[in-house]
Amino acid sequence: MSLLTGKKILVTGILNKYSIAYGIAKMLYKHKADLIITYQHKKHKNKIQQLVNNITPYPILKCNFAKDKDIKKLFQKISTIWKTFDGLIYAIAFMPFYKLCNNFIDNISRKTFNITHDISSYTLFGILKESKNMLNYHASIIVLTYLGSERVIRNYHIMGSAKASLEANIRYIACYLGKKNIKVNGISTAPIATVSAKTIKNFHKIKTYYKQKAPLTYPITIEHIGNVAVFLSSYLSDGITGEIIHVDGGFNIIVI
Repeated sequence: MSLLTGKKILVTGILNKYSIAYGIAKMLYKHKADLIITYQHKKHKNKIQQLVNNITPYPILKCNFAKDKDIKKLFQKISTIWKTFDGLIYAIAFMPFYKLCNNFIDNISRKTFNITHDISSYTLFGILKESKNMLNYHASIIVLTYLGSERVIRNYHIMGSAKASLEANIRYIACYLGKKNIKVNGISTAPIATVSAKTIKNFHKIKTYYKQKAPLTYPITIEHIGNVAVFLSSYLSDGITGEIIHVDGGFNIIVI
C-alpha cells in the first residue's frame, strides 16, 4: 500500500546513510512520495547526490539554513520545480560541541547560545516564512527532536534548551497553521549513532543505558523513524497536530 502517492515533500538534514533524515527519505520514497533533498556544504554534495539518486529524480539543492538569503533562494529554486508542495522534514540542528564537553556553565557564551538556538530552533521559522504560501492544504511538517528537551541528558547541554524551544515552536506553529489545515508534529527519536550524535561526549554510555532501560528490546532504526514520518505525512494522521511522538522504544516512560 502506497500512502503518499502524489505527495511532494522537502527533506532537509541528510548527511550520509546513517542520517535519520535519510531513513525518513527512504520510507517516504517507498510510499511513492516525490522528494526534493537539500544539502548544506559543497564538500558533501557529490556524496549526498550519489546516496539519494535512487530516491529522487531531482538534483539536490544547496542551502545554508543559517542564512535567510539562502533560504529565500532555496524556495525560489523549488518553485521552478513545484508550484506547491505537501510536506517538510525538518532535521536541522547545530551546537558547537567542542565548547560544551565539560562544565557547560563555565564554557557557554552568548555567541554559542545564540548560534545553537538560531540554527536548531529559529531556522524552522525562517523556512516557513519563505514557504508557507507554497504549502498545500493538509500539508504535514515533521520536526526531529530528542528527549534532551524534557530531561537532563549528560553532555547534551544547551542543545537541550534549543530542542525545548523547538518543541514549543511546534505547538505555536501548529496553532497558527491549523487555519490552513496544515499539521505540525515532532518526532522525538531514540539515540541514533549519527555523525552529530557521535560528537556528544560519552555518547556510547547514553546508548548503553538506553539499551538497558528501553521497554522494547530491539534497536530503533532510522527506518522505524521513517515509518512514523510516513504516517504523519499521510491522511492516516489527520486530526493530529502539535504533538511530540516518541519513537524510542518506550525509553521516555522510564523513570529509573
